[in-house]
Amino acid sequence: MLGMLALAAAATAAPVVTADCAGALCDYAVLRPWFDKLASARDGSGKPVHILQIGDSHTAGDAITGAWRDMLQARYGSGGRGVMPPGKPFQGYNPRGVSVDMSPGWAVSSIFGPGSKEPRGKIGLAGFSLTSTADGARIGMTTSATQAFTRFVLCAMAEPGAGTLAITIGGATERMELGALISRPECKTLTFDRPQLAVSVVVEGGPVTITSWASFRDMGGVALSNVGVVGSQLVHFGRNDDSVVAEELRSYDPDLIVLAFGTNEGFAPRISPQEYEITLRSQIGRIRRLAGRVPILLLGAPDALTRRVELLNNAPTATPAPCIEPVSLPPLAADPAPPAQADPASDAAGIEDVLDALGQRATVSRGTAPLLPAPAQTQPGAPRIGWAITARPLFPPAGLKAVREVQRRVAHQLRLGFWDWEARMGGRCTAVTWVKMPPVRMRGDYVHYNSAGAQEIAARLQADVEAAAGAGGGWRW
Repeated sequence: MLGMLALAAAATAAPVVTADCAGALCDYAVLRPWFDKLASARDGSGKPVHILQIGDSHTAGDAITGAWRDMLQARYGSGGRGVMPPGKPFQGYNPRGVSVDMSPGWAVSSIFGPGSKEPRGKIGLAGFSLTSTADGARIGMTTSATQAFTRFVLCAMAEPGAGTLAITIGGATERMELGALISRPECKTLTFDRPQLAVSVVVEGGPVTITSWASFRDMGGVALSNVGVVGSQLVHFGRNDDSVVAEELRSYDPDLIVLAFGTNEGFAPRISPQEYEITLRSQIGRIRRLAGRVPILLLGAPDALTRRVELLNNAPTATPAPCIEPVSLPPLAADPAPPAQADPASDAAGIEDVLDALGQRATVSRGTAPLLPAPAQTQPGAPRIGWAITARPLFPPAGLKAVREVQRRVAHQLRLGFWDWEARMGGRCTAVTWVKMPPVRMRGDYVHYNSAGAQEIAARLQADVEAAAGAGGGWRW
């Protein structure tokens, strides 16, 4: 029985291309303009292919996006670090590929969290903005050699009584005068003949508000921007300002927009699928209105688990079944009887019966190897591990399934690419094995990933992207 229960964890199968899906990436034909640009990204000249990902903590932490960036840039070349929130907008902010610093004298506004209280400064794509009235207040950025830039963009608010920003790069300083008759967003772009590694931005005069900054390398390649706010939901993205978002999109000119929300919605105390669908449709419509004909890829909510019983019924769906977890078993007695030889077909049939009883039915191929190795034979007296439902079980919140179903349906109807993150992990309750079984790939909260898990998620996403591009009519990779 223990060997059969071990089969309940999901497989990490190689991507399989079908008419509509490549692995877990579905409706991929809408991404063809991006595929075509990627195919020519290695030519070493001109604007890099720019991916702009907007999301929650999975995006803000840059573990997954950073791993994906490394893969893309290793293949196509570095197009720079891309768009970031200015300065250090929250404690623990540690973007990959660059180091940032910020002096005292700045107030932080955000679309979610402590900085979201009114009154707050104008906010754009980054989800944060910085405001200062202190003459000499400074933010700075230093890039790694691989993220050196030939184009720097700074976005701020021009308004009556505003001061000036002194931008120093490569020993030369240019000033961005922000005093204006009416309040409006403005982005200033500086270009260079040779790659640069550092920038300093200093306040001069009256108050200033910075909404984002970005660095790009205009020598082909790929830039992947990650802008996210920890704890946020897609509804909070609506708190930024249309005019700021529009100006930033014009200046940053993304070739693909990736939306990565859903986990926080699924863990909310209560979620209405109808209200979430309204939010999803309205924000996608808004992004399309402001960004134009840029392809959009929607990432479905990943598998994530909790023990909080109040989340069993946080959405009007069936109560989720508990997950099987590894548990300690009593050691074997001395001279145990030799185990009976298991028949693969009957073993697969047995696990289907177990999963039916738990409400966790999964497809198990007859005669294939177990999805997880069966418990190893141990010496008498040695500790053993089995699989069971614990007294305080783990389960995916009901809201996660509701969110995911809305995402998949709306993505198809609105012609977005859709990546089924949960399926690519291996299905529901897979987070148990990602936390409990080696190699450990998730943290103990069953929500966030360690560096190994982030690398794995990025690799699976990229594998599906490549499978989709290859299935799309001979695109070159």
